Amino acid sequence: MNRLSATVSAALLALLGSAGDTRAEVLGEAVARDYSESLRGLFEQLHANPELSHREYQTAALLAGIFRELGYEVTENIGGTGVAAVLDNGPGPVVMLRADMDGLPIEEQSGLPYASVARQAGIDEVEQPVMHACGHDVHMTALVGAARRLAAGRDKWSGTLVLVAQPAEERLSGAAAMLEDGLYERVPKPDYALAFHVSSMLPAGEIQVRRGITHSSMDNVDIVVHGVGGHGASPHLAIDPVMIASQIVISIQSSISRSIAPQSPVVVTVGSIHGGSKHNIIGDRVDLQMTVRSDDPETRQRVLEIIDEVADGVARSFSVPDDKLPEVRRSRTESTPPNINDAETADRVRSALAAYFGPERIVEIPRKGMGAEDFARFIEPGLGVRGVYFHVGGAPLAQLEAAPHHHSAFFQIEPEPAIRTGTEAMTVGALTLMPRE
Repeated sequence: MNRLSATVSAALLALLGSAGDTRAEVLGEAVARDYSESLRGLFEQLHANPELSHREYQTAALLAGIFRELGYEVTENIGGTGVAAVLDNGPGPVVMLRADMDGLPIEEQSGLPYASVARQAGIDEVEQPVMHACGHDVHMTALVGAARRLAAGRDKWSGTLVLVAQPAEERLSGAAAMLEDGLYERVPKPDYALAFHVSSMLPAGEIQVRRGITHSSMDNVDIVVHGVGGHGASPHLAIDPVMIASQIVISIQSSISRSIAPQSPVVVTVGSIHGGSKHNIIGDRVDLQMTVRSDDPETRQRVLEIIDEVADGVARSFSVPDDKLPEVRRSRTESTPPNINDAETADRVRSALAAYFGPERIVEIPRKGMGAEDFARFIEPGLGVRGVYFHVGGAPLAQLEAAPHHHSAFFQIEPEPAIRTGTEAMTVGALTLMPRE
């Protein structure tokens, strides 16, 4: 037996107890009972009462209260509404389990009996309907389930457990806010960090653990294009910002295709263009909003430079004066680097999950997009935290092809297998990383 297999076996032996220990319970049976008695109700409560990014007041208070009842030392209001809970259980590594809390500004149309009818004003002070349309309610419920199992089984592991309920993942700003507010100084800095996302594209109960990159970087970029207004019938007497903005959009795509190696994936999507007021008026301003995705820091930096260069160069080609050159603004708060799993730790966790669930439930599917995830902030290179972010299936097999996707008003998953699998996987992962010698 190699060292990795021995570690996995030791963790699972501690998890399940010995044959002579009449107090030992199989984890799955304990989680099933917990789901029936408590977690189902918690999930439905969370789903029916979502809150927007950086406005997760009631959600944070609810989770903080639960963690305190379980015996954790709780710190609230980190980075706004963030919650951290610590359970010191002797010598050993520090392991962090993270769940995100925020919902989305979507009016739910799922038809569920516990569907959200909540409305809330976001950070822009505009009141909107709110829905858990991305599964964060599943993540929080599973975090509570894992917290309960690990608190009840302290004789089976040694180390320090840190739970993090993070705000504003949907704005990709909550993790950075917690770190800037001293998360790793206010609680023990983790050696390892684990998190998962429920997926409507995986059958309920299946798990995927990747080595290396799991999510792309994301940067929001705004460009204000200035011009000189005039009559639509006399464009030669104006500087048309609509024409300049259009050329900037096309030129960015063309320049990237000829400046970035084909093996380095990049996506630049212009999601919003606003300018002008009437058919025959040349306005003096156009606003562009774009999202930028890449898979490595060097490509990310070069793409952002290209956007700067193109905006400036195109404007100059239209004789825009120096005092009216485009303003390119990159969001400082709503951005994240690529999420890259530590390869060795991912292998340890995957092996443990395969040993516990059975290898048939551990699947490999290719990435189908360039989604971003700000869990990456917690494990960013240089912090010394080895992270693993994995996926748990939430779609009924019979509805897999027709399952509503994330961020849809019709989004829903199969809660029981998703929550039970997430709870067990987080618990097994923590036990694997801090086994009692």
